[in-house]
Amino acid sequence: MNKVLLIGAGGVGSVVAHKCAMVPEVFGEITLASRTKAKCDAIAAEVKSRTGREIATAQVDADDSAQTAALIRKTGARLVINVALPYQDLAIMDACLEAGCDYMDTANYEPKDVAKFEYSWQWAYQDRFAKAGLAALLGSGFDPGVTNVFTAWAMKHHFDEIHTLDIIDVNGGNHGKAFATNFNPEINIREVTAPCRHYENGGFVETGAMSLHQPFTCPDGVGTYEIYRMYHEELESLVKHFPSIRRAQFWMSFSPNYLKHLEVLQNVGMTRIDPVRFQGVDIIPLQFLKAVLPDPGDLGKTTKGKTCIGNVFTGTKDGQPKAGYIYNVCDHEACFAEVGSQAISYTTGVPAMIGAKQMLSGDWRKAGVWNMEQLDPDGFMADLNVHGLPWKWSDLTPEQAAGFQVAQAP
Repeated sequence: MNKVLLIGAGGVGSVVAHKCAMVPEVFGEITLASRTKAKCDAIAAEVKSRTGREIATAQVDADDSAQTAALIRKTGARLVINVALPYQDLAIMDACLEAGCDYMDTANYEPKDVAKFEYSWQWAYQDRFAKAGLAALLGSGFDPGVTNVFTAWAMKHHFDEIHTLDIIDVNGGNHGKAFATNFNPEINIREVTAPCRHYENGGFVETGAMSLHQPFTCPDGVGTYEIYRMYHEELESLVKHFPSIRRAQFWMSFSPNYLKHLEVLQNVGMTRIDPVRFQGVDIIPLQFLKAVLPDPGDLGKTTKGKTCIGNVFTGTKDGQPKAGYIYNVCDHEACFAEVGSQAISYTTGVPAMIGAKQMLSGDWRKAGVWNMEQLDPDGFMADLNVHGLPWKWSDLTPEQAAGFQVAQAP
């Protein structure tokens, strides 16, 4: 019986707990842990109500590797599923090494005091995990995660070489709030306000945050939205592992209302991540802002609409030009009906469960530290269709791909 320790009791943690509980043949004993045990207990009660399964709960400070290692030993976990904050990735990896346990996460490490996220810190653990005979899977969310597997699958089944890659993340949902972020506000705002980096001609090129944008029409009636180019972590690993890529870009949709609020918050200093002295106490403005914004985990009750996330490729097959688009459409209300969460948490939580399933089955268990695209994509892709994130592939003409005319794809 596989025992797993799930760390993180936010919206994604809730989805992962529900989806693991729905696959008892893989996930035997599940323990959900967080700094605040009451949050874990509330999720456990929801899981029991929806699935009939009992999951254990525990309190843990994931910044404390020794404490986390002790909990791993106590639970007998074979795998830690880390859906806590990205700042805690390295501490949890250290705990796994100390306790002799496999590791996985959904987002790469970034320091608390620098708005910079890259894989170098976690890739540096390769030899330590390999020598210990342990496996670490990085970025098993949607983007990163599914978008990486989409790329590996497209390369395996449709291309000899991929030359351009555009990852497009559209959230067509409406939560009815004046301003809210769809996942952790601190992480969301740090991502959005960071300088944009895209890959072109052998290196990364930096441009102003959100400085390039264009309309994009999603398939399946999701609608037309303005998408903005920004940096996202999977670009770093994908261009490393698929060296034929000549240009790689990441795009995300934002509403004018969101951008207006964000501009004001930046102008008044509320997105700063350096300490500010207030009434004799040092506070981080962005962390204070997080405390007063709506909890993304509570948005599912009011969010309507759909997400559309996928990859547009151009390249060659058998010496001929080829292009295609692979994507998933996810309905916010359907996600809430199933697990009590909106689609943003769902599209991250389901791939986390599937990545864990692939590791526990042995299909994706290799000693060392791995990104998703380095592993065989077929089992994961099949599981997406089974567990709630069905995908579609459309062949495109190179002209359609270059112009993002995916709504006209055959």
